[in-house]
Amino acid sequence: MEQSKRNAGLEIRKGEGEEDGRRGWSDVRLATEELSLFKPEEKKVSTLALLSVSNLLLHVLDKIGPALLVLRKDMQQNIERVEEMYMLNPNLYSSLVEMLKKEEDERSSRKKYSCSRAILWIARSITFSVTLFQKLDENPELSLVQVVEETYNDTLKPWHGWIASTAYKVALTLLPEREFFIRLLMGQEQDYDGLKQDIEFYVSLIHPLLDETYDLLRTHKLDTLKSSNH
Repeated sequence: MEQSKRNAGLEIRKGEGEEDGRRGWSDVRLATEELSLFKPEEKKVSTLALLSVSNLLLHVLDKIGPALLVLRKDMQQNIERVEEMYMLNPNLYSSLVEMLKKEEDERSSRKKYSCSRAILWIARSITFSVTLFQKLDENPELSLVQVVEETYNDTLKPWHGWIASTAYKVALTLLPEREFFIRLLMGQEQDYDGLKQDIEFYVSLIHPLLDETYDLLRTHKLDTLKSSNH
């Protein structure tokens, strides 16, 4: 896929007819189609693929509302940090490998505002969103509060300090009802079964990208960094 088809915001430019065909689709289906445009070999540790997936998470967090504002703010900052390096040299930094190598050579990988840290937290945040989707599907008896709490405990809490963990506990009191959240996720012309199919396909596309990203982070000994380590 030519890089000219994407702007700095990483949105695919579509024709008017294509936009009409997508009207009523859920954000999950739109993100799935965008990710599907990457060839398997392109998607591996691809900077654009990772950032493309990140955009869906921002949409999901927007739908949840102010409850997870802390996560959304962090996610946005991390996305911008990776985008800034990518825009310095789109050809060189089309791969996450080159980004991590650059900072490793400069011995800046572990610094608080490094691009390497941003990639790590983007991957963890995407893991949070994928796990959230799966738990929603597998546990229909649980409220959104319970699902988010379990998801947070399984994915992000091990890497957070007490300040961030406390902020999330407060955020749980602001979550909407489960049914309301699911309606927000669904497209205008979609039922729950349709949304479920979109999520299952989306998750199947996400896991290989996440696996490759975590493997790369482990190679550079960055996978166990915590938020309190600067």
